[in-house]
Amino acid sequence: MSSLPTAADVVIVGAGTCGCILAARLSEHPGRSVVLVESGPTYASRDLCPPELTDATALPIGPRSEWVRHYPVHLTDTRAGHAVRGRVLGGSSAVNGCAFVRARPHDFAAWPADRWSYPTVLPYFRALEHDHDFGGDFHGDAGPMPVRRDGGTDLAPISTAFTHACLHAGFADDPDKNAPTAEGVGPVPLNIDGRTRVSTALAYLMPAIQRPNLTVVGDTTVRRTVFDGDVAVAVDVASADGEHRIHGGRIILCAGAIETPLLLMRSGVGRPADLRAADIPVGHPLAGVGSGFADHPEVVLPYQPVDGCDPLRPVPALQTVLNDGDIEIRPYTTSFGGQRYLGVALMNSRARGSLRLRSPQIRYNYLDTAEDRAAMRSGVDTATGLLRRLADAKVVGDFDIESTDDWLLAHLGTSQHTTGTCRMGTPDDAYAVVDDQCTVIGLQGLTIVDASIVPGPISRGVHATAVMIAERAAAFV
Repeated sequence: MSSLPTAADVVIVGAGTCGCILAARLSEHPGRSVVLVESGPTYASRDLCPPELTDATALPIGPRSEWVRHYPVHLTDTRAGHAVRGRVLGGSSAVNGCAFVRARPHDFAAWPADRWSYPTVLPYFRALEHDHDFGGDFHGDAGPMPVRRDGGTDLAPISTAFTHACLHAGFADDPDKNAPTAEGVGPVPLNIDGRTRVSTALAYLMPAIQRPNLTVVGDTTVRRTVFDGDVAVAVDVASADGEHRIHGGRIILCAGAIETPLLLMRSGVGRPADLRAADIPVGHPLAGVGSGFADHPEVVLPYQPVDGCDPLRPVPALQTVLNDGDIEIRPYTTSFGGQRYLGVALMNSRARGSLRLRSPQIRYNYLDTAEDRAAMRSGVDTATGLLRRLADAKVVGDFDIESTDDWLLAHLGTSQHTTGTCRMGTPDDAYAVVDDQCTVIGLQGLTIVDASIVPGPISRGVHATAVMIAERAAAFV
C-alpha cells in the first residue's frame, strides 16, 4: 500500500469498477495528481492479483470471502436477503460472473439526452471493448475490456440443452446480446481472456499503476467528505495507522450504489429526516440520496441434474440466457449451496427501493405490485415449460415448481444489479442527485461516477453500462 498523501488534484473514493477506470483515464495527464482510495485490499501488479479473482469460473463471494462485503437487506417485508459488493481492486467486476451485457437502447430514454442518449454513448461502448466475436458499427476491436462468448464444446451440457429447448419452444436465436435489437436465447458476452476474469483493475488500472502521478491506497476507509461552504475540499479517512485528511481539487465518489449514498449521508448530504435520525447535521439537503433505487428480482427454480450432465471442466456460472420481453431466464452452470437452479429475473420491475443510513437499512420492495407478481408468475411458467423439455431430453431430473405468491416469495432473491441510489437528472427534479456531468447538484467539486447515478431501470445487467459510464464521465470530469 502506498503512503497516504495529504493532497492531490483529484481524490477518487473507491477502486471498484468505475474507480479503476477514472484513475487510469485521469492520470493520463502527467501534470494531474490522482489519489485512488480503496477500503479493501490492493495489489501492485497483474501478476500479484489473487488467483481466485482471475478465475472466471469461480464466484469468490461467499460469507467467508475477504474480497466482498455482505449487507443484510429486506427483499420484501417478510423476506430477508443479502446484497454482495466487491471490496478489492476492481470491486464487483473482480468477483462477479463476468456477464458483460449492455443496457438496451430504450433504457436510455430516461437519461439526459444531450450527453447520455444511446447514439451518444454507443461510441463509448465500442471504445471500451475488444469484441472477439462481432464487429461492425455496434462493436469495438481495440478497447481494454475483452468480450467473448462461449460456444460449442466450451458449453456446459445444461447451457447447450437449454439453448436447444428454447429454440424448439419457438424462441428466437440471439447470437449477439449486445446488438441493439437483441431478444431470444443466446450466449452471454463475457469479459474473459481464456478463463481469466478481466476486471477493470486488470484492464485499466494495472497498466497505469506505476505512473508517478497516481497513488493507490488500500485498506483505507473514507469516513466523510469535508466541505468549505458548498465546495467539497477533502475526505477524512481511517487506516491502520489512524485518521487522516486528504485534500482534493475534485472529489469523485466511485464507491458503488450502496456505499456512495451512505458516504454522502455520513457527510451531511441527503434527506434531512434520515440525517437527523442518524444524529448527523444537515449540510446539504438532497431528497434523492438513497431513494427510489432499482434492481432485478430473481426467483430461483430448483431442480436435480441427471448424472453425467455436469460440465467436464469448470465454466463460467452463466453461459447462455433467454430474454423474453421483461423476463430473463438463466440456466446456471454451477450449484449454489449444493443445489442447481434455473433463475427467472424480472428485468423491468416496478419496485423501487430505499436505503437509509442506520444499520444501514436497505429495502427492495420486490413483488410489491400485482403487475410484478403477474409478470414473475408468467416467467416462472415459461421456465417450468423449459424444464419439462430438459427433463424430456434427460438433462434434468426431478423438480417441483409452483407459481403461487407464497412459493415465489420463498424462492425470491436479487440479481445484485442495484442502480439509481443517487440518480442523474435536472436541477428541477426533486429526487435528482447529480446533473448530466455527474456533479452533485448544489455543490461544487464533488462528482459521482458509478452505478448509483443511473436515472432509470436498465433491462440488462449493469456491469458493461457501469464501465461505459466511467469512460463517458472521464471525458468531462
